[in-house]
Amino acid sequence: MTGRPLWQWSATDIAAATRSGAVSCREAAASAVERMRTVNPRLNAVTLDLGDTAIAAADAHDARRLRGDPTGPLFGVPITIKDNVEVRGQRTPNGVAGLAHIIARDDAPIVRHLLDAGAVIVGRTNTPEFSMRATTNNVLYGLTLNPWDARISCGGSSGGAAAAVAAGICAIGHGNDVAGSIRFPAMHCGVAGLKPTSPVHAPLMSIQGPLARCIADIGLGLAVMQPADASRPGPTFAAAPGGHAIGLIAEIPGMPIAPSVAQALRDATAALEGAGYVVEPVDVPDIVHSGEMALRFLMTELEHLVVPIARRLGSEQINWYFDSWVNGMPPFRTREGFLEAVEARAAILSRWERVLETHPVILLPQRADPLLEVDEDLRSTEHLRHVLKGYAPSATVNLLGLPSVFVPTGLGDGLPTGVQIIAGPHREDLCLAAAAAIEARVGTLVEQLWRRA
Repeated sequence: MTGRPLWQWSATDIAAATRSGAVSCREAAASAVERMRTVNPRLNAVTLDLGDTAIAAADAHDARRLRGDPTGPLFGVPITIKDNVEVRGQRTPNGVAGLAHIIARDDAPIVRHLLDAGAVIVGRTNTPEFSMRATTNNVLYGLTLNPWDARISCGGSSGGAAAAVAAGICAIGHGNDVAGSIRFPAMHCGVAGLKPTSPVHAPLMSIQGPLARCIADIGLGLAVMQPADASRPGPTFAAAPGGHAIGLIAEIPGMPIAPSVAQALRDATAALEGAGYVVEPVDVPDIVHSGEMALRFLMTELEHLVVPIARRLGSEQINWYFDSWVNGMPPFRTREGFLEAVEARAAILSRWERVLETHPVILLPQRADPLLEVDEDLRSTEHLRHVLKGYAPSATVNLLGLPSVFVPTGLGDGLPTGVQIIAGPHREDLCLAAAAAIEARVGTLVEQLWRRA
């Protein structure tokens, strides 16, 4: 990393340098803060600048290291926290103006994990209202731009985090995912992102995960963000051997694959085969149907927990969005209908489990369509239905509770492309190993973005 500014360093390299004393935590924080204050006025990825407190925290870390105190795995690593989880003493607006006055009394568990690991929070990142849109835009803080192209959405709902990671504001961005909210922004901004295994009892619960510029940093962040406890196995990250078969989903009935997405799948396949994997087509349940089922489950919860609040505090845009969603993919409104869907989900999961027995890793699109433009999901009710249908490859993974990583594969027409990799429950190690094999061949994308700038 010699000769490169610290804001360009990976989290893995920063942590190694700060723990050894080769670089101070203050130097790492100051570089990130300077970068944030240079690029964020245009991008609007960060809604709350915590640069001054970040440098103070970094100074405290340096003093602890000099005293010989223990240092954590993210010691001195600049990170951001999404605007929808609590950080002590700060507001948690979740993109909603009517929630901006509420101050958190304590840190959310995910924030405490990161701080205990030595991470330094440089800012809070933008999210759409109620974290429920494909474009990160709201009436409270406005639009977050995609660092690659202002016409293209930065994704949602962790769009601020993805834009911040791509622009060099932080080495790891905190995000969460209920239907693709980590992986969609990663896809749009040309970075990596991972949705961990979801709880068996609540597969569609929002799950916390990292966004980063390289796969090694995803593994580093995930080990901190999803630590093991006595009630469940923790994720493992040992490199998997390249000899087992990877299942390929290159065609999705009822969902045409865009040329850029097809090329990304071919590039990923070539990289995996070059690393010694066998990649072969597999037959899985109807992804369009399972994706729609996932979004109907989600809207069933939203109708009871979020929509009533949106009626009081949300903008006209988000209320139109929820109304249009209900018209296109309605919630389950009867007990019988809900239970039938639960039974159908179990049957779908059983079929996927049989596929994963023979092909422990699956390669598929994150989205079949090209990248979305800014506010494309607000064009019309009919177009929103098309956008929601496009969530199917992503939302299916949430329906099943499986881990999934998005990894970039290159550029198509100057914009990021990439693929999604999934594996069985708690086999994040298999996802990351396959993603690392792709990255080893195609490289990371952000250096090309920085050269443009």
